[in-house]
Amino acid sequence: MTTIVLGGGLIGVTTAYYLARAGHEVIVLERNEGAGEETSFQNGALLAPGHSHSWAAPGAVGMLLKSFFEKSSPFRFRPSLDPQLWRWGLKFLGNCTDARFRANTLRTFRCMHQGLAELRALSADTGISYDAGDKGILYLFRTTESFEQRSGDWNLLREHGLKLEASDPDRCVEIEPALAAVKDRIGGGFFSPEETAGDAFLFTQRLAEHCADLGVRFEYSTSITALETNAGTVSAVHTDKGRYTGDRYLVTLGPEAARLCRPAGVDLPIWPAKGYTATIPIESQHRPPAVGVIEEDNLISIANLGDRMRLGGKAEFVGYDKSYTNRDFNSIFSVARDLFPDMGDFTRPRLWACLRPVSAGGPPILGETPVANLFLNVGHGAAGWTEACATSRAVADIMSGRRPE
Repeated sequence: MTTIVLGGGLIGVTTAYYLARAGHEVIVLERNEGAGEETSFQNGALLAPGHSHSWAAPGAVGMLLKSFFEKSSPFRFRPSLDPQLWRWGLKFLGNCTDARFRANTLRTFRCMHQGLAELRALSADTGISYDAGDKGILYLFRTTESFEQRSGDWNLLREHGLKLEASDPDRCVEIEPALAAVKDRIGGGFFSPEETAGDAFLFTQRLAEHCADLGVRFEYSTSITALETNAGTVSAVHTDKGRYTGDRYLVTLGPEAARLCRPAGVDLPIWPAKGYTATIPIESQHRPPAVGVIEEDNLISIANLGDRMRLGGKAEFVGYDKSYTNRDFNSIFSVARDLFPDMGDFTRPRLWACLRPVSAGGPPILGETPVANLFLNVGHGAAGWTEACATSRAVADIMSGRRPE
C-alpha cells in the first residue's frame, strides 16, 4: 500500500516514520529543499504539556480587542476579508466558553503529555538525539496577582496527571538560581520537572535520514498545487513536478492544509498564527538558565539548547504573512534581558518567524475525512513539537486499521 504524505515538516516526517514502521510504502512531498525548513526550522523548542491551555478561552475575545491598542501585547489580530478567517473565527468564538475551554484543554493535554512520552520512546528506539535539556520547565509569573489569577488553569492539568509544583519566589530561585538577581520581580510559578526542551529541526532532519533508511522516498523541491478527486476519493496529487498517485493520502501541511483541502470538500477550521523566535549563542562567560522558562505575563519562552538559547513569543493572526523586522523582536528581547541579562550574546541573534496552524478549538485535527482515502494530521497550533509523536503514531494506527492508544 502506497501512502503519499503531503508535507515534509516535523509532523509529516514523524508520521512517515510510523507509517513505514507499520509496513506502508511512503512518499513524502515537500516544497523546500529539505525536511523541516518552515515551522519546524526554529520553533520555541520547549516540550511543554503544561502549556496545553486552549487559546479559545472565555477571556480570549477581550484580549484580542485589547491588542488593537497595546503595541506590546503578545497577541495581535489583523482583520481580513478572507472567508476562511471568518469561518474559523465563528468556530473559535463558539469554543470560548468555560465548558469548551476545559474540554479542549484536556484533549490537547492528552496529546501533549503522550507526545512527550512517545518522543522519548522514539529517541530510545532509534538513537536520534535532539539537544534535549531535561531540566524541567518553570511557568513564571511576574506578580502575585497574575500567579493567583491563573493558578486554576495549572491545577486542572495537575488533576489530570501533570507533575507540577506551585512555587513561591524563593522556590523559583532554588529551581533556577540564575533568577536570584530578579527575585523581587517574581510573583510565583509552577514547576514541571519532567518537561524538557529540544531542537525540533535537528530531530526532523535526523528522523528524515532514518526514514530514508527505512525506505521512505522524499521528493523535495516539489510544490503541491491541488488534490485531484474522483467519486469521493483522491486519485492524485498535482505538483509542479507532475502528478503523484497512491492508495492513501495524508495531509500534514500545517497552515496550508485548509487551502488545499477545501476544493476537495474538506473544510478545516484552521487559521495561521505567526510566531517569532530568536537564537543567541552561549559562550563561556555567559550565565544561562538551565531550566526552561515561560514568562506567562508576556508569553515569552526561554530554552537552553546547550550552546545556544532559543527565545520565542507572540501570536499574530495576520494571515499568511511571514515577514518580520528587527522591531518585532523587541518585546521578546526585553523580557529575556530583564530576567537573564547574561544568558548569551544578544548582539548575534538569528531571527525567524513562522506560521503555526491553530485549530478553532485548540486540539489537532486527526485521522479520517469524508473523502475515503484522505487523512489528516493538522491543526497543532504552537504545540506541534510536543504533540508530534503521539498524533503521528495515532494517525498511522488509524491508517493501518488499528485503534490508537
